Order: sequence, then structure tokens, then C-alpha cells
Amino acid sequence: MDTQTKFIVMGVTASGKSTLGKALAQKMGCLFIEGDDYHSAENINKMRQGAPLNDADRAPWLQSLNTRLKEEKEGAVLACSALKRSYREILTKGVLPCPKFIYIDCDVKTLEKRMQERNHFMPLGLLQSQLDTLEKPISALKVMCDQDLTAQLNQITRSIR
Repeated sequence: MDTQTKFIVMGVTASGKSTLGKALAQKMGCLFIEGDDYHSAENINKMRQGAPLNDADRAPWLQSLNTRLKEEKEGAVLACSALKRSYREILTKGVLPCPKFIYIDCDVKTLEKRMQERNHFMPLGLLQSQLDTLEKPISALKVMCDQDLTAQLNQITRSIR
């Protein structure tokens, strides 16, 4: 893998973005960026209260992630929902080389189970809003959430050779 390659691991909440992103970054020997760490306190409080974020809420968050990716001169892996095409355009604008997207596809039952088992600011009640907002990417590498981590990493490695 090119040491300057950048990836954005995307999907709805609880799909496994952070787990896969961390493992991919470790395999590449590069930086992992947790998108959730860049949410404002206001956004986190809004989600904790069960209110979905809108485009205006997400805009500064997406811009800060774009800035972070542009600052990184080496390879990096970002875990970010990137639910809409317009969000993905904000994330990648001016980022060189242009990041490659990895979309984690997951069934609703698995997502619900994962959300019930974790301690996260995103409540189960917001899952449907994420699914409703999701515009599945056309050109991203799709991996399935029911694959184990090793199989996901192997699929990614094969696809970028």
C-alpha cells in the first residue's frame, strides 16, 4: 500500500467503522482518525437527547474532518459515517491524494444488537434516521459487517493492489 493513501471507512452507526478503521490504520502503519472525536459538544448532546443531526449541524464537523485530512501528509484512515454524497464531497474536497471510501454494509438486526451492547452517545432511537439519511455510495469498496475483521482487511488489501 502507498504510504500516502487515505481511506474513509463509512457507514451508519454501529456498523464497525472504528474497529475496521483502527485495524486498517495499524496494518498500514498510519494514523487513525476517529470522526466522533470531532463532534461538537452541542452535537453530542443533541444526539444523546435522541435528536438526529441535520445538515447544518454536520457542516462544521465535516469541514473539521476535511481540514484534518488535508493536514495529514502521510497515509491516514478516517472513521466517519459520511452518510450522504454531499458529505463525502465535503470530506474529500482538496484532500490529496483523494481518499478511497470503504463502505461497511450491515443489516438492521445486527446494528440494533450492536447498539444495545455498547456504551455510546448515539441511542438506538437514532438508527432509523441514519438509515433514512444514508445514500449508499456507488464507487466505494463495500465490505459486509458480518465478515470477520481479518476477512474485511484481506478484501481491502486485495482490492487496492
